[in-house]
Amino acid sequence: MNGVFWILLCWVAGNALSAWTGHVVSGNIVGMVLLFAALCLRWAKAETVRPAAKFLLGAMALFFVPYGVGLMVSYRVILDNLWTIVVSALLSTVVVLVVSGLTYQALDRRRHPSVSQSESRDDE
Repeated sequence: MNGVFWILLCWVAGNALSAWTGHVVSGNIVGMVLLFAALCLRWAKAETVRPAAKFLLGAMALFFVPYGVGLMVSYRVILDNLWTIVVSALLSTVVVLVVSGLTYQALDRRRHPSVSQSESRDDE
């Protein structure tokens, strides 16, 4: 029962913080970050949260039923905009891959500056 308490507490706190900040980030995401922080800081014990988390993960398929019904109801709108959806999905995937790769390279250069400098000297 304590696990459900911690999950719901972080969910409510995340939604409250999200509303307080103008819904910049979804309350569910903020709640997950809060739960992660509570687990890392050992305010909540993983052993107490684990049974509730396993149950919720097991029932996760049921949470997608309303979205599936919504897709079936609005299939005409999706078909009318299919190319826009496909192109935007592909472009956003490429942008995320490029930005992630460049960010990793920049952070890696900062972490290991001597390796980057020696490699650039070898190229000259």
